[in-house]
Amino acid sequence: MSQNNQVLRQQLLLLLDRVETEMSIVGMWSNTMPALESFQSELPFFYDTMNFEEWVQWVYVARFREMIKTNQLLPQGSDVSPMAQESFKGRGLNCEGIIAALRAFDCALG
Repeated sequence: MSQNNQVLRQQLLLLLDRVETEMSIVGMWSNTMPALESFQSELPFFYDTMNFEEWVQWVYVARFREMIKTNQLLPQGSDVSPMAQESFKGRGLNCEGIIAALRAFDCALG
């Protein structure tokens, strides 16, 4: 693996840590995993079985961390920040930090 690739993977892990931190700040990071059935969805963002922040934590962040740590081929891009922006509208929480962290991850990946 090239040094540039290793640097990118480390940067991506740090950005995922930032997503976790920002979600924790507003109380969206949970220690309780959704029911196993929730992971059986075939719909985008598992919107029929999880709320968006659960999907970010238990699917998006978890899968990317695993892919990075096991040196799997990464997708050529991500565009999840617009969905975060839409999902967090009207929540009454300051979710800008989460959206910014996801946007930074999107940019770094693609």
